[in-house]
Amino acid sequence: MKTALKIAFVFLFVALISCNTVVKEQELTGGDYVSYVNPQMGTESEFLLSNGNTYPAIARPWGMNFWTPMTAKFGDGWTYKYQDHQITGFKQTHQPSPWINDYAAFSLMAVTGDLKIKEDDRASWFSHKAEEVKPHYYSVYLADYDTKVEITPTERAAYFQFTFPENDQSYILLDGFAGGSMVKLFPNDRKIIGYCKNNHGGVPDNFCNYFVAEFDKDFEVMHTWKDSTLQKNSLFSEADHVGAVVGFKTKKGEKVHVKVASSFISPEQAELNLAKEIGNQNFDQVKEDGLAIWNKELGRIKVEGSNIDHIRTFYSTLYRVLLFPRKFYEINDTDQIVHYSPYNGKVENGYMFTDNGFWDTFRAVFPFFTLMYPELNSQIMEGLVNTYNESGWLPEWASPGHRDCMIGSNSASLIADSYLKGIRGYDINTLYEAIIKNTKNSHSDVKSVGRYGYDYYNKLGYVPYDVDINENTARTLEYAYADYCIWKLAKELNRPQEEIDLFEKRARNYINVFDKETGWMRGKNVDGKFQSPFNPLKWGDAFTEGNSIHYTWSVFQDVEGLINLMGGNDNFVQKLDTVFDLPPVFDNSYYGFTIHEIREMQIVNMGNYAHGNQPIQHMLYLYNYAGQPWKTQQRVREVMNKLYTPTPDGYCGDEDNGQTSAWYVFSSLGFYPVTPGTDQYVIGSPLFDRATIELESGNHLVIEAQNNSDKNVYVNSISLNGEVIDRNYYTQEELLKGGKIEIEMSNVPNEKRGVTKSDVPYSMTLELGK
Repeated sequence: MKTALKIAFVFLFVALISCNTVVKEQELTGGDYVSYVNPQMGTESEFLLSNGNTYPAIARPWGMNFWTPMTAKFGDGWTYKYQDHQITGFKQTHQPSPWINDYAAFSLMAVTGDLKIKEDDRASWFSHKAEEVKPHYYSVYLADYDTKVEITPTERAAYFQFTFPENDQSYILLDGFAGGSMVKLFPNDRKIIGYCKNNHGGVPDNFCNYFVAEFDKDFEVMHTWKDSTLQKNSLFSEADHVGAVVGFKTKKGEKVHVKVASSFISPEQAELNLAKEIGNQNFDQVKEDGLAIWNKELGRIKVEGSNIDHIRTFYSTLYRVLLFPRKFYEINDTDQIVHYSPYNGKVENGYMFTDNGFWDTFRAVFPFFTLMYPELNSQIMEGLVNTYNESGWLPEWASPGHRDCMIGSNSASLIADSYLKGIRGYDINTLYEAIIKNTKNSHSDVKSVGRYGYDYYNKLGYVPYDVDINENTARTLEYAYADYCIWKLAKELNRPQEEIDLFEKRARNYINVFDKETGWMRGKNVDGKFQSPFNPLKWGDAFTEGNSIHYTWSVFQDVEGLINLMGGNDNFVQKLDTVFDLPPVFDNSYYGFTIHEIREMQIVNMGNYAHGNQPIQHMLYLYNYAGQPWKTQQRVREVMNKLYTPTPDGYCGDEDNGQTSAWYVFSSLGFYPVTPGTDQYVIGSPLFDRATIELESGNHLVIEAQNNSDKNVYVNSISLNGEVIDRNYYTQEELLKGGKIEIEMSNVPNEKRGVTKSDVPYSMTLELGK
């Protein structure tokens, strides 16, 4: 018996070793990074609890159009919920989040037997067991219709493959959705054209999405519908809500193909997009092209390690980082880059990007682009120039035009970070003009554009609590950080000294809302007195989707100054620890109910730390500024291991256009951009044994973590290209040069490394010496 057990143990040991070896060999030689991506990560979400609030985006990187299966009715922001059981259609979508919702959407659906056109009626049961979801390809079996549906997209088009059963009544439906739509059938050309106008704001009056769908099978049945009423044998309908039906007899296993494209410019441009992006290619060719494109982009960062779930999580989050902002431009018949302007309603030259909330993405997504995609970053900056020229404002939340959502003046961060890191190819003077306009104005209709409360802020140095401007203290902190970015950019552009001095002064306005008595940021009334009563656990009110305990750390530009306000390093560290030591108590009275962000903090057993929302995500790295970097190392590993998994419930809150994903991508590589506008990345704890980063220049950066494991989370030593470094940051220049970073990991903290004043990352106070 003992011998048998020994033999079994040996086989088990060999099997375990083999599994680990396979993972590493795949990372070294496989090249199929798409196989690790789960686009369903985060889709097990709802209004009351977000595990990501994502949908499976079947797309090309930064594509103008995405496609997704719909398990909900049109208009429901939670268009695909993993826990649902029925599909109502396959939608061309532009939705950046369920809170912003969708625009310019239409869908295709397959039906057999009795014709059903309404969403509830035509919905088919499906199972995740008969569903394949990849970034470049989607497949599902519609059980009620014994039909398989496959989709593979390009940037502005898509290829559908429907595999029907033997049936005399097989149909494909095109739904233009409510909000204004038109369909027209051309049976001789096997084609449907039309448009849809649905949106949730941020569009001019002439906004339209023109589509074309080309089939490879003759139409035997042709109908349209108008506002849910079937128009038999009709080839045209135009109303608030119309759709088209084509039908045919099919043999068992017969495949019907539909090529679809759209344009925001014209029907002719939609046809051109289809010809340019699909043309005469077949379904498999488009699918293989999509696979190659995704593997190329994902493969720019090759990670190796023995934990397969870490690898899956990494590539699933990297996929999300590469989706937004969306390309909102097209290539015309003379190969010029043009775009329909969602701001002035005209067709204009040049780049345009959209579907992004900078309140979220300034933190890590755009710093990722400055490191990995400087050419794309330059194009985005050109798009910001165009946005300003066409609307008179910089965007803060665009979808597709200006939307009234969130706070801040975070476009300044994107622009300054780009220019200060040496990225060129756009009109920086126009962008600087736009930034300065923001500091003196606010949009009359869209409070998120410009600076709401700018007059109080410029006069008093803060936005008062008692002047009916909500989230006032959060605005003060974010405006002060934006002013820091302007200060740095103004110096780089050799602006007048008076202007430089003004923004240097304003960058310290965070001091005005710091209450030394409580040690937290606090609302301040117009008379200079702090608001009372004060509860640092109260969400909203003076803050945005968080409380004072979360927002107090939003002094990205001057952590040393914040440390001084709190009474030094020891008090600062104690205050950081308090966030985790507190129970997950909260005051939700401002909202009147427990919003999902509160619930997500409450349930993860990390005290009052709320990683599921953006304001506090950089806070874990602040121990580096106060002489205790090992606490950063322990905490970031805890968050990566506990709050991220490559599953439908894999996030701990809203994913938000790549930001929560970018936090993971950076953190798993072992560093994070705490302060965009500087050239520094603050060091954490690398998750992988080895990562190889291919930079746009062709340089390669290798990050090797020796003795790395789930227990060995502490950094014992770091060498960069053979030189030992004790400081707690890398610079942009160092990373872009490439080479090798070697990190020795340990299961005990090294309390002698990174502890001196010369080791800490950048702070404004340290730069100025005051």
